[in-house]
Amino acid sequence: MRGHREPFDPAYAGQTFISAKEGYDAARAVIYGMPMDWTTSFRPGTRLGPRRIREVSLGLEEYSPYLDRSLLDASFVDMGDIPLPFGNPERSLTMIEQYVGQWLDDGKFPLGLGGEHLVTLGVVRAVAKRIPEIVIVHVDAHTDLRDQYEGELLSHSAVIKKIAGFVDPVNIYQFGIRSGTREEFAWAKEHTNFHPFDVLEPLRGCLAQLEGRPIYVTVDIDVLDPAHAPGTGTAEAGGISSKELLAAIHAMKGLNVVGFDLVEVAPVLDASEQTQIVAAKVVREALLAFAD
Repeated sequence: MRGHREPFDPAYAGQTFISAKEGYDAARAVIYGMPMDWTTSFRPGTRLGPRRIREVSLGLEEYSPYLDRSLLDASFVDMGDIPLPFGNPERSLTMIEQYVGQWLDDGKFPLGLGGEHLVTLGVVRAVAKRIPEIVIVHVDAHTDLRDQYEGELLSHSAVIKKIAGFVDPVNIYQFGIRSGTREEFAWAKEHTNFHPFDVLEPLRGCLAQLEGRPIYVTVDIDVLDPAHAPGTGTAEAGGISSKELLAAIHAMKGLNVVGFDLVEVAPVLDASEQTQIVAAKVVREALLAFAD
């Protein structure tokens, strides 16, 4: 963990998320990248997501008219990308857990950029060891409840099922799901707080249950309809709009959110940049809503 107060890669100098100016010690929140797509099952490229989200963030305004807050008034540092070992998911997850654990121990709010969704497993391992009663809010097109994918136990399609091995499934809330096997849907209906197809209205219905509890929020960009976010490895028709996703982030303001990630942005699959642009805006709103 030496050097955790400096960007991981000097090449990222000048390529931080917009308005990230604080030094590590003074920062309330830490933005970091998890550039991994080692288990991608369809179209690769999400390891390039964190860098491009940062780059397009420069086109944002610092001010959020939704929240009447500005990034200029927020306290956060961009630590660059965790230097994950190419092709080694288990070691990558261990490194993610170690880095995020250090930041949590230092009292920081971790805001991660993926990367495939499996990276969230490393983050939640770190969070759950420090906050055993953690609640997971999972916003996604896919159930991510497979036991394995084509013989591989570690897969982005299995991340929530792996998390359910150490976080009680009754503390997992799933929204926007519209794809998975019959078995996954049946398991979710029996074990998790399962709200398929939509996000905002069912989330609003759960706010009273979530109030006061420590929450980790993980958002897969493919919860959006491909019309709003084509740049993702496993796009799924019938999704929500970017407006609904932003409203869902705002609806959770005031809850005890202790960490957040946004995953599965694959810039090479979206020459229009609309996926990266909406991802950057979601990050801005999450930072201002949660890392107060």
